[in-house]
Amino acid sequence: MADKKSKSKQDEQAQLLSLLRSILPKVAPDPDLAARIYSAAEDELRSKNRVNSFERFCERIELPDLEPKTVEDVKQHFVAGFGDADMDIQPDEENQALVVDVALPDGTQFHKRIPVRAVAPESDEPEVTLKFVAFPVALPGDQEMIWALAKRENLTNDEAAMALTKLQDDFWASKAGQKLLKDRVERSFPEFIARVPSGLLNEVGLKRHYKLPETLKVLRAGASKA
Repeated sequence: MADKKSKSKQDEQAQLLSLLRSILPKVAPDPDLAARIYSAAEDELRSKNRVNSFERFCERIELPDLEPKTVEDVKQHFVAGFGDADMDIQPDEENQALVVDVALPDGTQFHKRIPVRAVAPESDEPEVTLKFVAFPVALPGDQEMIWALAKRENLTNDEAAMALTKLQDDFWASKAGQKLLKDRVERSFPEFIARVPSGLLNEVGLKRHYKLPETLKVLRAGASKA
């Protein structure tokens, strides 16, 4: 049910941005001003979505106790979800909670106190999840090189492409991206897609290294005789 609400919210936001894009030229004839307004609205929605995604991620964390093994399991969940983000996860024995601080490469910071709670009982109702579908992309200068990515099924190709482009700009502008540039890492799509945390890609509905189909069967040359 949560995924249905998330999809509905994303659809509403996509419609809002589409409406904003259509009316801005009418009320703001200056193209630069219109672009800045649209970019600010897009950034604000993305920021709110990140907060909501982080809150939902924390709500799914099981924390029956503060035993070292349990805390380590929670840390691994955050590592899997947020990649190389800076994380500080400490148990608060007095208040029976886990204090979580996460700093993303683009400077976004999250803070959450997760209380010790019983494991939620399994529901008989199957959880509805948005599937990832193939989203192969190529660079303008090398269209024969296909990058096998994936996108959420509720995203159009244009929406996924815009999200990928925006995320790439945000990554290189972040502290982690600036450090890589100082270390003489080339600012390129291959370096970006290899280094961007999977959690950031998932936030915008994308995924890298999409599982390819089986290898094509190459038929033998020559036609069969009657």
